[in-house]
Amino acid sequence: MYDVYKVREDFPMLKNKVKMHGAPLVYLDSNATTLKPQCVIDAVVDYLSNYSANAERGDYDLSHDVDMHFEGARETLRQFINAKEKDELIFTSGSTDGLNMVAYGYGLTHLKAGDEILLSYAEHASNTLPWFDVAKQTGAIIKYIPIDETGHITLDAVKATVTEHTKIISLAIMTNVLGFEVPIGEIAHYAHTKGIVVVADGAQSVPHMVTDVQKDDVDFLAFSGHKMLGPTGIGVLYGKRALLEEMHPVRSGGGSNARYNKEGEVTLKEIPYRFEAGTPNIEGAVGLGAAAKYLMNLGMENVVAHEEAMRKYAIERLEELDNVDVYNKDAEGAIAMNIKDVFSQDAASLFNTYGIAVRAGEHCAKILDNYLGVNSTVRASFYVYTTKEDIDAFIEVCKKGDDFLDAFFR
Repeated sequence: MYDVYKVREDFPMLKNKVKMHGAPLVYLDSNATTLKPQCVIDAVVDYLSNYSANAERGDYDLSHDVDMHFEGARETLRQFINAKEKDELIFTSGSTDGLNMVAYGYGLTHLKAGDEILLSYAEHASNTLPWFDVAKQTGAIIKYIPIDETGHITLDAVKATVTEHTKIISLAIMTNVLGFEVPIGEIAHYAHTKGIVVVADGAQSVPHMVTDVQKDDVDFLAFSGHKMLGPTGIGVLYGKRALLEEMHPVRSGGGSNARYNKEGEVTLKEIPYRFEAGTPNIEGAVGLGAAAKYLMNLGMENVVAHEEAMRKYAIERLEELDNVDVYNKDAEGAIAMNIKDVFSQDAASLFNTYGIAVRAGEHCAKILDNYLGVNSTVRASFYVYTTKEDIDAFIEVCKKGDDFLDAFFR
């Protein structure tokens, strides 16, 4: 039985009753970044306190200890996403870094004029801007898979958009504003019959869903640590080994090469190390490994069920109100909404004065207004520690929407 109140005891910010504006913190911005459990903090402090040497470089016992923890984290994350081998996982600084590595390390060398890259209007900037630049450099064409009237991207929509020139499909498995799950496995299996490479942005899906890269058969998957209880500045890019062998490293330096000479002849290390030039974020990797273990101990099925229950309850409570617009009632992820006649960031300021943390604005999805008809929303997102009491507090402030100006005088 999942006990959210017991889970909350694992999070110092909740256990210590952190406050904002004198009110107990109600944290509803987990899609932006999550709170950290004590086990993650302990793992980072343990590295910094007890074996803080470099990784993959030393010939002494302490460095070997670092290597064991560093590669142990990689193996834990392999299990978490069910990759075939741990060397298919590259440590990055986050989803943005991973998606850029694919765009510039693979797309730039494999695309030519007239080739098509398929995206959607719901994509995060990290999954649009790199492809925009690669398209300009190669002469490739950006096309958009339509979103249906319910907010979903369907396999039929993909099939209707694909042509003989389509080479890459790059989609978020769960979008950060609309919160709808994309049938990425169905899309990948279809795309591969056409020789199309599928890139998956897992920033919002990996923390909230059971992830199985072998079952879904995606070619690349990028995700971030800080959105799944881990530290900031660390993430993972998964890629099928055969494609990683074709991918060009976008950074060069120490740790990525086996040898080189003054004539410029370079022999790269094996995968994944050729993509991890420089001293890695060791404490970040160790912390992310601890976060993945924590989630696996909770059981991702339990995480999914708890979030579904919290979202369902929140929607039921919001439907009691006549002063809010909800744009994605039937989605799986974060709730995108506005208090009627109140600018989203004014609403966020109002929530803040009551100790409630939400996100407001465009959420880095700056072409989504083509679909929503609004260019700014309030986003409330939940995670393993969210309670019905958190949602009730949020609803009570929604009722005060007409008094948002009071936020500036409290």
